[in-house]
Amino acid sequence: MRETTGRPSAYFERVADDRLVPTVHAGGAWSDDEQHFSPVGGLLVHEIDRHRAREGRPALPMGRVSFDILGRIGFEEFEVEVETVRPGRTIELVQATMLIGGRSVVTARAWFLATLDTEAVAVVDAGQLPGPESAEPWPLSSVWSGGYIASLDTRRVGQARPGRGTVWASSRVDLVAGERAGATASFVALVDTANGIAVRQDPAEWMFPNLDLTIHLFRQPEGEWTGLDTTVTFGGSGQGLTSTVLHDVRGPVGSAQQILTVRPQPATVPAR
Repeated sequence: MRETTGRPSAYFERVADDRLVPTVHAGGAWSDDEQHFSPVGGLLVHEIDRHRAREGRPALPMGRVSFDILGRIGFEEFEVEVETVRPGRTIELVQATMLIGGRSVVTARAWFLATLDTEAVAVVDAGQLPGPESAEPWPLSSVWSGGYIASLDTRRVGQARPGRGTVWASSRVDLVAGERAGATASFVALVDTANGIAVRQDPAEWMFPNLDLTIHLFRQPEGEWTGLDTTVTFGGSGQGLTSTVLHDVRGPVGSAQQILTVRPQPATVPAR
């Protein structure tokens, strides 16, 4: 456990094999009575890992995971169901579903691919970020509120501008109390933070929550830091896109995309 303050030391606590409850650290940024999606994403990868280990599936690296956020993620007890959709020795697809009160609120589908030696043809065009040790501490709580945001150590690389920002993120909080999460699950648990590091408009005036998150990995992440090199685009008809090159301390590992629903906060809509 990483905390010794008497507060919960994890984002979630397990109350049964397939049931968990959020702790104060999982609190949402848009609303106090919701869970932040970022640790939920990491948890679903952790549950997929547990499922595959329990079934004795081949030890394949994850190449892609896509999340669909089907509804409000209330701050309450929930259930996770996991199934192997497409078993295989070299390619496998696994799905996890988060349910609250019997209603599906998030689905995750993860592809696992065989490991092969391709070092002779390996090429990565994206450059490496300056390390977190040289980055400027930047509390994300200066922009957002909520338990999840408060749990983060965020450090900004270079100067940010509306719609463009680069940040290293790490957390002192474990994913599930008493359980050791894998490096990929812990990395994924920080990726959804990307939508909040390069805001185009003041979130007190505009809402831009994401409806999904898709992560592609060409290398498995290592270490305790997630690097987010992020660009946010707003279209003219209510849609937006957050695009991120993902890094660990060794360099780029993949990319993430989030589709946004862009709308004014209700209080800012002019009265008719």
